[in-house]
Amino acid sequence: MRITGRDKGTTGAAGANRAAGARADRAAEAARDRAQRALAGAQPKSFWTSQPGAPEPSPALTGAERADLVVVGGGFSGLWTALLARERDPGADVVLLEASTAGWAASGRNGGFCSASLTHGIGNGLSRYPGEIQNLEKLGAQNLSEIAATISRHDIDCDFSAIGELAVATEPWQLDGLTEEAGAARALGHRVTELDAAALKAELNSPKFLGGTWYHDTCALVDPVRLARGLRQACLDAGVRFFEHSPVRSLRTDGGALALTTPYGRVRAGQVALATGAYPPLLRRIRNYFVPVYDYVLVTRPLTPAELDSVGWRNRQGAADSGNQFHYFRLTADNRILWGGYDAVYFPGGTVGGGHDQRPQTFLALAEHFFATFPQLEDVTFEYVWGGAIDTCSRFFAFYGTAHRGRLAYACGHTGLGVGASRFGANVMLDLLSGQPTERTGLQLVRSRPVPFPPEPARTAVIELTRASLARADRDDGRRNLWLRTLDRLGLGFDS
Repeated sequence: MRITGRDKGTTGAAGANRAAGARADRAAEAARDRAQRALAGAQPKSFWTSQPGAPEPSPALTGAERADLVVVGGGFSGLWTALLARERDPGADVVLLEASTAGWAASGRNGGFCSASLTHGIGNGLSRYPGEIQNLEKLGAQNLSEIAATISRHDIDCDFSAIGELAVATEPWQLDGLTEEAGAARALGHRVTELDAAALKAELNSPKFLGGTWYHDTCALVDPVRLARGLRQACLDAGVRFFEHSPVRSLRTDGGALALTTPYGRVRAGQVALATGAYPPLLRRIRNYFVPVYDYVLVTRPLTPAELDSVGWRNRQGAADSGNQFHYFRLTADNRILWGGYDAVYFPGGTVGGGHDQRPQTFLALAEHFFATFPQLEDVTFEYVWGGAIDTCSRFFAFYGTAHRGRLAYACGHTGLGVGASRFGANVMLDLLSGQPTERTGLQLVRSRPVPFPPEPARTAVIELTRASLARADRDDGRRNLWLRTLDRLGLGFDS
């Protein structure tokens, strides 16, 4: 058979495509092999909680007790509520009930980014509460400043560093969004430095980074477990009565008070603050307003001086990329890299626990992304891998309310920014319990609620469709399909 010139070209192109595909397959296989080797010795637990110095747990609640205020939950939200309640009224009898130990759940499994934002970023706040955003940014900055002051006053050794955060672009389509948000932040009074590719490389060296923004005053970094331990001790010093390993099984009205039962005891109180995060709440009315979403994290071994020098990072900012499925990353005090995010996973039925904190396929994907971002660290291994549940709501930041005729207050739905915003939420709960109007309780942000999630099985279907659409948008230069555009119009979302 005679082959024409056109046939030769077609055959040659097909061969080139096959060769390119084969090379891509080999490269993908090599990347996966490297990621698997790097993960081989990782311990399946949180780096933060693995550190020495954990206090002896307080005894469980037994018998019958009375209190003025019972705080349910010993994470950041509950710890701040208990401490602030005693600061407001040193004579108040405050009891804190924790199902495990203080700081064990989300408060000990996050990246340690303590953000000033109360609205999961300026862009989200502007889209929802444009008339309040100036005041919300002011209150957020004040909240972060007061966190720093509390840490100093109680001498809490938690590596608190208000160095700020880098937002980086890894694709060209992300650059315009970074510029737009930087302008909005600057207009609201924030200190912002925009960085082109060369300037960003001088701060943090990766071939993936095309430009970025340094927000100097909107975020601090912290060791979250040592902060939780310090707040726990501050609560004890202030006279808060702690009962750990005391999960609350029921809550009901008992005359003019509320009665709570645990496996071995019960407590009757005039007021209750619910701070249970992603776990099933004791209040049925809020169950459809949030979902538990699992976020996953890797932590490397400590970098050598040469490895650290190869990435720069002399200012040690926290950082996050700008994809819909984004990564966040930072240095620890001993020069490990914490690398998390990307794969926000909802398990059907909204289950929490049951081994969900270990997900090898997510760890493998995160490790591959890490080495693609920092190829100069090809010999680095990971020493810790873990996951944790985040209480996510459709507006991305916390909502608040009361029940039982104002005797119970709750804050829920922090969506990954609870390290800082939980203190603001604690003040909101105490304001609501006081019954007196305040600047905080007058906010539309506090008075409104997010759109609820649909019941199962529609909930799982909606969340999975949204996750797939976000991944597609990242592959398609940020273009949002009809489903995402519809969610945007309705003010709905899904995020970690």
